[in-house]
Amino acid sequence: MSEELLVRHCSPTLAGLKTGNLFNCKFEGITELKSTIEYMNNMLNSKGVYVYLLKLWGDRALIYVFRPNKLKKDLSQEDSKKLLSKAGYSGNNIRDYLEHLSERIYKCQEFPHEIGLFLGYPIDDVKGFIENKGRNCKCAGCWKVYTNECEAMKTFAKFKKCTDVYCKKLHEGLSIVSLTIAV
Repeated sequence: MSEELLVRHCSPTLAGLKTGNLFNCKFEGITELKSTIEYMNNMLNSKGVYVYLLKLWGDRALIYVFRPNKLKKDLSQEDSKKLLSKAGYSGNNIRDYLEHLSERIYKCQEFPHEIGLFLGYPIDDVKGFIENKGRNCKCAGCWKVYTNECEAMKTFAKFKKCTDVYCKKLHEGLSIVSLTIAV
């Protein structure tokens, strides 16, 4: 896992525009991976960004990069709490939610669709995806849209622009720490 991977896949979160992002990456050994995650957390936690290992399989890792303050706010919404409760989540502790999400990723035959809440997707689109089993969306970009297509398209464009700018700035020599906005 490199700074380049983090910037390429997580710029909207680093910029404070999004609750979280996911990406998978190849790793050589678990010790090295955990050391890299610890290193990234040491750099980014003071800016309000955390790196969390969700799943390992073979030589691949699923990494979740998120802003705990935004996540707590998102998951405390009444509709979000109801949806998470139906999926077996309990408590108000972010760590417990992440551990349960990780368990569900390992155990479920399908990817647990409530993950959209952890990524900052609109609750109505997460519900729409679940109810429609991923079909019948109005449009698709960072997520499948079932409600406000116009607003989602603007958001997708903003995220793409952010990623383009962040990748360019990283290649110009800015560090991931300087690119990460403290929110």
